[in-house]
Amino acid sequence: MKMNTPDFITHLKPNEVFVFGSNLAGHHGGGAARIALERFGAIYGQGVGLQGQSYAIPTMQGGVETIRPYVDEFITFAQNHPDLTFLVTRIGCGIAGFDDSEIAPLFADAHLVPNIVLPKGW
Repeated sequence: MKMNTPDFITHLKPNEVFVFGSNLAGHHGGGAARIALERFGAIYGQGVGLQGQSYAIPTMQGGVETIRPYVDEFITFAQNHPDLTFLVTRIGCGIAGFDDSEIAPLFADAHLVPNIVLPKGW
């Protein structure tokens, strides 16, 4: 059985990556984005991709369908980096205002990728 992302992540192992929702401008001012900035190497001004021990997926630019290409890009990235474990937070379900039922389906293909860990219920 595959594990789930912890509700609160305060530290990471060297091979773990904190996956968080961001905005395209990379203004990591609140929620998981702020934690990524303060603890896991997120870069202010970078709204997409790997940054230190974090990976940004933009969620603030429009509807759910505008998030899908970034999720697909992330899944491909994770597949190409099997040496890393990606701990996906409940992206888009905080400040961005989406519900789990809207975002979780975007990660359907992630269930097939052994190094992606998803939140409970996703």
